[in-house]
Amino acid sequence: MRFTQNKSDRRIRRMTHTETLQNEPSFSEWVGRRQQTDDVVGLNATRRLAALLDKPSAAKVGDRIPGYWYQILFSPCELQSALAADGHPAKGDFLPPIPLPRRMFAGRQVRFVNDLHVGDAVTRTSAIHRIVPKNGRSGAMCFVTVRHEIRNVAGLVLIEEDQDIVYRGPAGDSPAVAAAAAPEPPMAEFEACYQPDATLLFRYSAITFNAHRIHYDLPYARDVEGYPGLVVNGGLTTMKLWDAVADRTGRAIAASRSRNLKPLFADRTVTLRMAHTGPDRVLAWALDADGALAMRVEIDLGAAS
Repeated sequence: MRFTQNKSDRRIRRMTHTETLQNEPSFSEWVGRRQQTDDVVGLNATRRLAALLDKPSAAKVGDRIPGYWYQILFSPCELQSALAADGHPAKGDFLPPIPLPRRMFAGRQVRFVNDLHVGDAVTRTSAIHRIVPKNGRSGAMCFVTVRHEIRNVAGLVLIEEDQDIVYRGPAGDSPAVAAAAAPEPPMAEFEACYQPDATLLFRYSAITFNAHRIHYDLPYARDVEGYPGLVVNGGLTTMKLWDAVADRTGRAIAASRSRNLKPLFADRTVTLRMAHTGPDRVLAWALDADGALAMRVEIDLGAAS
């Protein structure tokens, strides 16, 4: 794993959670910081993800896999001693040391440019693209956008992605605020319900080597981060929506733009829905057990899969 950064002083002033993050000068110096990692599209990882999605698999080396299965790649490999109390890699190495303890995945924009094949050697170059501190009704928060580009050994671009991460203050540090309003979804053409449980969350976290404790440690999720139950991985919900769209339309996912609007929880029903918004476009969304919009994904369809 390799890092590059400019020569500016990267010292970050210590801040309390109630101090504003707006216009914090040192954070802007992290923009442009880069990281490069190598991986191989693994056979067992491919089969494990297929099993998670309830898809029998006889995958072998050389087989093409759906582009959106890229989540099996580039699992974090930080030393156990380098993890923070929440299970994430400690901040201040690649990601900036935002002085807010709670981290959540806020959304992503992805383009699936070329095919992935089992056995492919791939390289991901990542860069801190944007850091946006905010201080509003829900207290201090900070949005960090990480831009990824995945290429094969021939240098061909396979996937381009912007990931949005949000950092927030501790549970109870500020009043709860409703999620930002999203446009009302159209009439659904397809609906499926499922109930994520702790086993599903564990298997997804194991495949992606995601050690964030809110997904498997109920006392931590409830007593430290203030959630009513285990939190469903945002990537898992996105994967379920992508997979439902691909199965329903029989077409590849060419591009996707997603927003995580509110968390979903284990042992509560999640409803997945989709509707065409054009010949090559689909809107997919997930509702929580109360029928509230939890995730919204705009999808561009590619060729028949």
